[in-house]
Amino acid sequence: MKMNKIAAILLLLLSFSLQAGQASINSLRLWSAPDHTRLVFDTSASVQHKIFSLTKPERLVIDFTNTRLNTSLAGFKGKDRYVRSIRSSTRNGGSLRIVLDLKGRIKPKIFALAPNREYGHRLVLDLFSTKNIARVPVKKEVVKQYKKYQPARDVVIAIDAGHGGEDPGAIGTYGTREKDVVLSIARKLEALVSREKGMRPVMIRTGDYYLGLRKRSAMARRKKADLFISIHADAFRNKRVQGSSVYTLSNRGASSEAARWLAERENSADLVGGVELKDKDDVLASVLLDLSQTGTRQASHDVAAKVLGRMRRIGKVHHTSVQKAGFAVLKSPDVPSILVETAFISNPTEEKRLRSHQHQNKLAKSILSGIRDYFHRNPPPGTLLAQRLDHKPAIQRKHVTNRGDTLAMIAKQYQVSVNGLRSANSLSNDVIRIGQVLQIP
Repeated sequence: MKMNKIAAILLLLLSFSLQAGQASINSLRLWSAPDHTRLVFDTSASVQHKIFSLTKPERLVIDFTNTRLNTSLAGFKGKDRYVRSIRSSTRNGGSLRIVLDLKGRIKPKIFALAPNREYGHRLVLDLFSTKNIARVPVKKEVVKQYKKYQPARDVVIAIDAGHGGEDPGAIGTYGTREKDVVLSIARKLEALVSREKGMRPVMIRTGDYYLGLRKRSAMARRKKADLFISIHADAFRNKRVQGSSVYTLSNRGASSEAARWLAERENSADLVGGVELKDKDDVLASVLLDLSQTGTRQASHDVAAKVLGRMRRIGKVHHTSVQKAGFAVLKSPDVPSILVETAFISNPTEEKRLRSHQHQNKLAKSILSGIRDYFHRNPPPGTLLAQRLDHKPAIQRKHVTNRGDTLAMIAKQYQVSVNGLRSANSLSNDVIRIGQVLQIP
């Protein structure tokens, strides 16, 4: 009898020991993006796992070693276009099996993430449609000897709301999440741009899901954007810091990206300013890329300056000039790109403003005003804005002569030639009289 009690105690202690050494899945989060679904397993520690697929019906199985489930999976039924339901079972040796019942064939990608400021250990599972993965060979078109008429197009503005999904961005004192407020501002900017004649918005992130930084800029290039604008809300350990900032890509970031593009050009069909790099030698490819980036960086700086100037009218700015940084999201070599830090969400006063729809509207309007200022002065060729400016009648300038005026002085004032002044006013010599109205060519 005594031996039986000792054995029972030992078994109980062994059970506690095994449980203490087990990892646990404490929650499961699901995010549906336009091109994939992401499942995030929040775990108490790093977990060992194996993944495989089963057919008839389609299923995805994940076996976890020495792991237990501390959450319910019942709430995930029918919530996603790829996943029908999620179920689990306990197997021998303390292992756990999770089965995803699928609606069709998918391609999975699974990886672990280390703890950060917001989350502990995570195992991330991305599900991609096999239909989207298949690559269709692109046929090269024969260049015609004549130019086909192309109607004038809109200026395309790619609007990117930062963060999203399991990445909340910065979080304010009152719990405001950066990903939420910047998406709200982005949607307001989208609505304003859509009402602007000659402009068309393209939203990069349309909902609460995460997109990789390079994917964001790649989407802008795929949509043939004339401008990429990424919207964020800054944070700092000092809660008193406040104000807006506008960033463009630093020279160092641009040069490092150029090196990456040149290294990958053999396996890439990416275009730079309409020129394909993969069939060019090293020197020519480097020169073409440098020329493309120089023009893009200048345009980015000019747009950023216009936007910053407009934002100064609605509130405090943290930096009075355009800043440069190596943001990965700004690294498209042929699309002018800017990043707007609308405010410091870590500052309680600015956090309250960011939550206000009225202030969000003001931010969106100021950003649009800066964009408009730039593109009305620098319309891309072939756009409705460029066409409108080409057909705009020239403003007739006039000068009423005063005492002491000479034809040479007036020509210098308006930066025209004396002969041009004579011709525009049918003058046979340089004699003019006080009060005479001269047409300036």
